[in-house]
Amino acid sequence: MNVRRRHISGIAVTAAAALGLGTLSACAGDSAAAGNTDKFDVVASFYPMAFLAEQVGGDHVNVTSLTEPGQEPHDLEISAKQRAQLEETDAALFLKGLQPSADEAIAQSGAETKIDAATLTALEEHGSEVGGHERSEDEHAEHGHDHGEEGGKDPHIWLDPVKYAEVAEGVGKAFEKADPDHAADYKKNTEALVAKLGGLNTKFETGLKDTKTKVFITTHSAFGYLAERYGLTEEAISGLSPESEPSGARVKELEKMAKADGVSTVFYETLVSDKTAKTVAKDANLRTDVLDPIEGITDKSRGDDYFQVMEANLKALRTALGAK
Repeated sequence: MNVRRRHISGIAVTAAAALGLGTLSACAGDSAAAGNTDKFDVVASFYPMAFLAEQVGGDHVNVTSLTEPGQEPHDLEISAKQRAQLEETDAALFLKGLQPSADEAIAQSGAETKIDAATLTALEEHGSEVGGHERSEDEHAEHGHDHGEEGGKDPHIWLDPVKYAEVAEGVGKAFEKADPDHAADYKKNTEALVAKLGGLNTKFETGLKDTKTKVFITTHSAFGYLAERYGLTEEAISGLSPESEPSGARVKELEKMAKADGVSTVFYETLVSDKTAKTVAKDANLRTDVLDPIEGITDKSRGDDYFQVMEANLKALRTALGAK
């Protein structure tokens, strides 16, 4: 948006300071699609951030993503072209802690407005088990489970509609201050998005209220916030990293837990290998199904956008948990 770049830069600094967003830099490529358009140009780190930018910005924004559809976001390495794109963009929207390469590139760039979604809601530490499990602490000790295993600040906030709505509100305020000519539209779009996320939250609350079991197994602990929000327990084969390998003791523990808690399904995701999930499911005589962390939309996704895939996730959880 080269027409307004001088006008926006001062406002952007003020917005970042007022919102506590810091001054993130972006790394965008040299294509016109990512910067210097006649719209408010936004480079997003990966799909959940790009989706927010599109929903909040509407017709006034031009959004590009550093992470290609089908690419595992954790594996992102920023290219020289993307670094150049970040220098041309009006805003960079990212989630610090999920993609170190993007964090570094944005911090070093000259992007005028830098919005860190991790500052717009509270992040929690999650291990390979998240939620209120039915077993006692003594039973956990007997099974050799360490609550701190693979723990750390969990960045998967977008899988909780309530937290995602909090981030949306912060993004909306940042857009309003960075591009005041369209502030009224950004505010209106943000309110509509937050209302829709509220409706999604209600669907999950209602749909998961009465189930035979509250425990579900995933390949890695991406669904901790969702589990806590709706009174469930997520048992992850691995920790926060989708590439980490589970120990033999962890696999055996999951098999015992599945029998004790009536677990029927091991969930895997679309962007990483399903080999581990299928091995655990076979050994424990369980089914497998997809629970999508929505890190990107591809032809394999059960929907065309965030809301459609979240509703598909709700349907999968209701079936696996024995919803009544």
